[in-house]
Amino acid sequence: MELLAPAGNFEKFLTALHFGADAVYLAGGRFGLRAFAGNFSEEEMRQAVILAHSQNKKVYVTLNIIAKDKDFDGLNDYLNFLQEIDVDAVIVADIGMLQYIKKHAPKLCVHVSTQANIINSYSAKLMVELGAKRLILARELSVEEIKEIRKNIPNDIEIEVFVHGAMCMAYSGRCLLSNYLTGRDSNHGECVQACRWKYMVREVNREDELEVQEDENGAYIFNSKDLNMLEHLDILKEIGVDSIKIEGRMKSPYYVATVVNAYRKALAILPEKPSKELCAELLKASHRRYTTGFYFKDENKQFIEDSMPVQESEFVALVTSDAKDGFVEVEMRNKFSVGDELEILSPDNDIFNKKLVVEKIINSQQISVDSAKVVQEKVLISCQFPLKKGDILRR
Repeated sequence: MELLAPAGNFEKFLTALHFGADAVYLAGGRFGLRAFAGNFSEEEMRQAVILAHSQNKKVYVTLNIIAKDKDFDGLNDYLNFLQEIDVDAVIVADIGMLQYIKKHAPKLCVHVSTQANIINSYSAKLMVELGAKRLILARELSVEEIKEIRKNIPNDIEIEVFVHGAMCMAYSGRCLLSNYLTGRDSNHGECVQACRWKYMVREVNREDELEVQEDENGAYIFNSKDLNMLEHLDILKEIGVDSIKIEGRMKSPYYVATVVNAYRKALAILPEKPSKELCAELLKASHRRYTTGFYFKDENKQFIEDSMPVQESEFVALVTSDAKDGFVEVEMRNKFSVGDELEILSPDNDIFNKKLVVEKIINSQQISVDSAKVVQEKVLISCQFPLKKGDILRR
């Protein structure tokens, strides 16, 4: 199965490739559903495609807004650009936009977004008739329902599913809560994630607010748990899933590194199940309590989370060049000092999760110091491991 990772900006794109993604999905300044991610300029997108293709990897570009007539302004020029730089596919939610792309940019391969809410074989077959080459199924489907759709569409049509990350409280992301509360349209990429807020309630005849009384689910009444299917990739492969997708274009590079690395290592050992140690990796990145979502029918399953995200590890430094002569250059992300023990996050299994004790730090002025305190300063640290550019040190 293809491992598909989010790239909210160029740094996250490089991180995803380094830690083993087969493909990335990203957006330009318009037409995507993450308007507040860093996103990509046209030149960055061009360079991303060149770099990905040089590594035999793919780039998919999101055009997945729920479009109004005015949103088609400038679309022709953008489609011509995407064809010219040879992106591997565009991701579309709106059927009008799908039909428009097939007419005006026939060279583009089209994937239908989860926002299109494909939950049955008839919708799936219609999207195929309209020209879709991949269907990103709605997140509300069970394993058995996915298997049924797979059985009823042509073998050369790919199926993609989400396996990890935040889940929307609305049907596959079609939410109006952000629009209603803030005027920012979630279906045009401006979601404020209002479902994550803690809410108050008041009786209609009282002006004072009464806090919702917490039960075992707390007061975060719209706040979903995070999806995690690391232990069940064998089942997804068995039922014919072609691509597994990680949510998170708004997440940090550390999140991308940790999650992509874990799924890459789990895919490498299929059909074996991942170890407890590998499963624990996903606790080290920012997360809410985990769930398997709708994949396995369970009447007693609780989806609501009662708290903000947590993570067990801290992103300390990004390796910016390969280790050499007993030292490695790193970019500081959180303070660390001589004597600290840091853990290595790397796609290299020989050094993954090994402990590095910082014995010496040389700052950007070539002065030996006790601590790295300046955010994003590049420093040299003593290192006995063959770290590579793109690896991460955490604590």
